[in-house]
Amino acid sequence: MAQTTPHIRENRPVIRQLDEGAINRIAAGEVVERPASAVKELVENALDAGARRIEICFADGGKTLVRVTDDGCGIAPDDLPLALARHATSKIDGSDLLNIHTFGFRGEALPSLGAVGRLTIASRVPEFEATEISVNGGQVTAPKPTALNGGTIVTLRDLFFATPARLKFMRTDRAEAQAITDTVKRLAMAEPFVGFTLRDVSGGGEGRVTFRADAETGDLFDALHGRLARILGAEFAENALRIDASREGLHMTGYAALPTYSRGSAVAQYLFVNGRPVRDKMLYGALRAAYHDFLNRDRHPAAALFINCDPTLVDVNVHPAKSEVRFRDPGLARGLIVSGLRHALAEAGHRASTTVAGATLGAFRPEQTGARVYQMDRPSPTARAASYQAQAPGFADMQAAYSARVEPVETCLSEPEETPPQDLPLGAARAQVHENYIIAQTADGMVIVDQHAAHERLVYEKLKTQMAKNGVAAQALLIPEIVEMSEGDAARLLDLSDDLGRLGLVIEAFGGGAIAVRETPAILGQVNARALVLDILDELADQGDSQTVRSQIEAILSRVACHGSIRAGRRMRADEMNALLREMEATPHSGQCNHGRPTYVELKLADIERLFGRT
Repeated sequence: MAQTTPHIRENRPVIRQLDEGAINRIAAGEVVERPASAVKELVENALDAGARRIEICFADGGKTLVRVTDDGCGIAPDDLPLALARHATSKIDGSDLLNIHTFGFRGEALPSLGAVGRLTIASRVPEFEATEISVNGGQVTAPKPTALNGGTIVTLRDLFFATPARLKFMRTDRAEAQAITDTVKRLAMAEPFVGFTLRDVSGGGEGRVTFRADAETGDLFDALHGRLARILGAEFAENALRIDASREGLHMTGYAALPTYSRGSAVAQYLFVNGRPVRDKMLYGALRAAYHDFLNRDRHPAAALFINCDPTLVDVNVHPAKSEVRFRDPGLARGLIVSGLRHALAEAGHRASTTVAGATLGAFRPEQTGARVYQMDRPSPTARAASYQAQAPGFADMQAAYSARVEPVETCLSEPEETPPQDLPLGAARAQVHENYIIAQTADGMVIVDQHAAHERLVYEKLKTQMAKNGVAAQALLIPEIVEMSEGDAARLLDLSDDLGRLGLVIEAFGGGAIAVRETPAILGQVNARALVLDILDELADQGDSQTVRSQIEAILSRVACHGSIRAGRRMRADEMNALLREMEATPHSGQCNHGRPTYVELKLADIERLFGRT
């Protein structure tokens, strides 16, 4: 520090009223962080105007040009000057700031953009002629006639020219363009019935289309599925579970990917509240908690979730960019996400990601060939039956059920089945290779099962079911451990005392800000009670809820399941292998092991034939 008292001056500071231009530039600093922020505000205005087609053009990462064209209801000529005034809006009347049904409501975006850039608005409503108005660095020009068929065109040039210092904080054109693309994609997810076109016009001319999403048709889920496939890719759409859950006035819809379709970072997590994209720490924590039993810490789920509720149940006016929200009952929203996702994952049963099979097929390297060489095609069932009848009496009776056999253990394969259930999802066991992998034949392909990983998951789910039914045994401490903390932290912990008690951790108040730990979960053995309580407290502060105790208990159950499951290297009989397959089909979450890895790979017959050039 240069001075010991830097805030003490000889002259008393004088309070001044800032001029309108300075006020707008300050507001722009809160609302418009970068070109992507301007795109967000303008596209949301277009959506509020009822637009069905929106085109966004930008140049040089949005620094020199951002233009948004829509076919919405437009702005009347008399309203155009008022649209550039601060806190002037058509979306609310000011009587109730909680009952908000639109994206915008503050009336700050347009005047803020006009204060730091060169803004032009051209608009037409059916009853009037088209009109244009401009504002440069806060200086508004008079409205004038222009040519426009309908809707509105908002053009923003030279962003931050009036505040050159802000330009020094801009990133490269490529980084700003990527931020604009991400913003438009998030808005497009929430509006599947609206068409979006994003065009880079750097260098002039028509430019190039960097993103396009035509308006979807059908019901809400079909439209959303199509839009997510367009934005997140076909692989996400193929491996995503439909989410539809409600709880006490909150309704959650969307799609969440299977645990085996996980990502290395949280880049594929999209959350929306009443159609508004949000980046809320509590909601992201709930999404992570829903998958914590299926993924390692270094893997992240992929999901696009939409929470809709009465506007009075959520406050969207707690962040300048409206990217964070505050629910009246945060626990209710968090519980909806966790329970809704876990229910969908449980209903998925043994299903695993199709990308697993794709990666398996990709590992094969068939020889490159020229023109397709003639070879005998796969025989039809009728021809195969005739062949079997000619080969051996009685063999034709067996071929309808399966066309492969399980050999006796003495020849490194298993005994034949009497009634192989080939028509079931995981098929009939045919062989065991390397004493660890079960080969099963399905109606249209084959399945390779990791016997140890699969049985480990089955044992783990049984242990969890037993724990839920019988509760968690607690061990009383001979001398209760006293943990000192602030009174506020103690109150937050005591609010969870009933939930913690069901998990075997019994706490009670000990006066002031102290907490007495009287019992701990017996399955954890000797535990550092103070460290455990402080970890719970940290998780409460970070996510609003705590899964620390449950996670530690389930980690123990996972290790028990690992040691109690079928080991790699153990030879299995045909009936044992088929019993394992049937149990996998009946057990939720059996498609991935306790660490998020797949327990089986399914290869379709068409893909196998493609490897051998039969297509």
